[in-house]
Amino acid sequence: MAAPTGQGTLGHLGSLTTMRLKHGSYSLAGSGGASSVNTVSYLVVASGASADITAGGTSGGGGAGGMLQGTMTAPVGAVTVTVGAGGVSNSNGNPSVFSSVSTIGGGKSGSNVAAQSGGSGGGGGNGNPYTTAGLGTVGQGNDGGVGVHGGRSGGGGGAGQVGFPCIGTTAGAGGAGLQWTVNSLFYAGGGGGGGYESAGGAGGNGGGGAGGQYPANGTNGSSNTGGGGGGVFNGPTAGLGGSGIVILRYADSFAALTGGSGLTGFSTPVVSGGFRTYTFTAGTGTVTFP
Repeated sequence: MAAPTGQGTLGHLGSLTTMRLKHGSYSLAGSGGASSVNTVSYLVVASGASADITAGGTSGGGGAGGMLQGTMTAPVGAVTVTVGAGGVSNSNGNPSVFSSVSTIGGGKSGSNVAAQSGGSGGGGGNGNPYTTAGLGTVGQGNDGGVGVHGGRSGGGGGAGQVGFPCIGTTAGAGGAGLQWTVNSLFYAGGGGGGGYESAGGAGGNGGGGAGGQYPANGTNGSSNTGGGGGGVFNGPTAGLGGSGIVILRYADSFAALTGGSGLTGFSTPVVSGGFRTYTFTAGTGTVTFP
């Protein structure tokens, strides 16, 4: 604001700055270059990995997708949102993105092949030398659980916990995911390892799929949680990784986002409790804050 030639009084009303003009001449100029939304809460979860389908061994649980949550100043201009797709057989998970926040897909489990690293690592198999678990990404997830040669397999890592190891012929459970502090729901649980003599490992809290006890199939990771798929013993269908999710929340005193083409959930924000919440469940596109 240029120096006034008259008199005025600055004040504040909520988020607005007010000026009472008495007399004289004034020049006002905005600073520009900033969104009117000052803070946005976010949850970004990549998709989980499937369990391995290689015949002749016992597959571990798939690793959960990487998970990041927090708050940030709303970015300026169009920013990318991508939701990692799940449901891909014998594969690592896919990344999810919001602006500068990017999470890594879960790591596929091992059996008679090596477990893969990812947001969270896949559980180790029972084939020699493939009992070692995949590694998780620091800040996004955890390592898988190890398998036992001649025994069974480990659980996939979750966002909140390392996958459980195989104990003898008892498959390991998937590691638990984490709660998003905004809605208290769990996301990014690891898949359980496959079983033969006893039940497959339980899926980790947060959408992890349970391992199958032969001849049962593994359970898929839950959609839009980033959960890992459940493992199997020698032949049945392994569990697939669950798709990821991106959630954005800011004060409802600000207008709606614009853009959003290609993003499932853009047209159905929830306005409640003083907040405007967008839950993106599939797709990729760009959004712009007001």
